[in-house]
Amino acid sequence: MSEQVLPITGLKIGEVPAAVLVCGDPARATKTAAYLEDAVLLSEQREYRAFRGTYQGTAVAVCSHGVGAAGAAVAFEELIAAGAKQIIRIGTCGGIKTDVTDGDLVIAASAIANIGYAREVVPPHFPAAADPELTVQLLNIARQHGHPHHMGMVITRDTFYGGVTTPFTPNYETLAQANVTAVEMECAALFIIGALRGVQTAAILTVDGNVLKAPESMDSYQPHRDVVAAAVQAEIEIALTTLTKT
Repeated sequence: MSEQVLPITGLKIGEVPAAVLVCGDPARATKTAAYLEDAVLLSEQREYRAFRGTYQGTAVAVCSHGVGAAGAAVAFEELIAAGAKQIIRIGTCGGIKTDVTDGDLVIAASAIANIGYAREVVPPHFPAAADPELTVQLLNIARQHGHPHHMGMVITRDTFYGGVTTPFTPNYETLAQANVTAVEMECAALFIIGALRGVQTAAILTVDGNVLKAPESMDSYQPHRDVVAAAVQAEIEIALTTLTKT
C-alpha cells in the first residue's frame, strides 16, 4: 500500500517525528535545518518547506508555515496528522510593552485570538494558551541561554499592514496598559490547534520593532538587522534544545 501524502504540505503520514519546530519563512526553515545532523528535505509545496534531522540525538522536523493564521493552521494540522506531538513556533513579533525592545525574545504564554480563523473553529472566548509544561521548559532553557527575554501574553492578528480603524483593530496603547507583551500573526492558531488535537505547543519570538515606538509601515519596518539576526539565532538554539528535553 502506498504512503498517504497529505494534500497541502506534501508530507507523508508517519514521516514527521514527535518534535517539530515551525517558522513563517521558508528561508528560515532552511537556516534552522542547518543546525540538524543528517537533515533531509521532506517536502516543499506552496509556502510549506519541511526538513527532518536530529539535534543532540533527538529526531526533529522543521517546517515553514507562511504568514497568517489560516495558512499556518494548515501546516499545523498536517504536521500533527503526519506525526507531530510537540510543536514550538519561532519567528518575529512587534513589542507592545515599552520595555520590550529590538533583539529581545518573547515566550508566549497565551495569545489573544484576534483572528477570523478562531471564530470558525472554536466557541467565542475560547482561550488560546500554550502548553504549560513545554512553555516552562522553554523558559528554563532561555534562562540558561542568557539572551534577554520576556514571558507573557501576545495578541495574534490577521493583518500586517492596516487599513481604517474598525472595532476589530487592536489598540496598542490599551493593550500595553493590559500588559500584553507583543503582537504577531500565528500563535493563537497554533495554541488552539494544540488544545483541539491534544499536542503540546509553545512559541518563542524575536522582537524586531516596537509598535508604540515606531508605527507599522513599509518604510519603518526593518527586520534584517544584526540585532534581530542574533536573537533569531538564540531562539533557534533555545527551541531546539527544549525539544531535546521533553
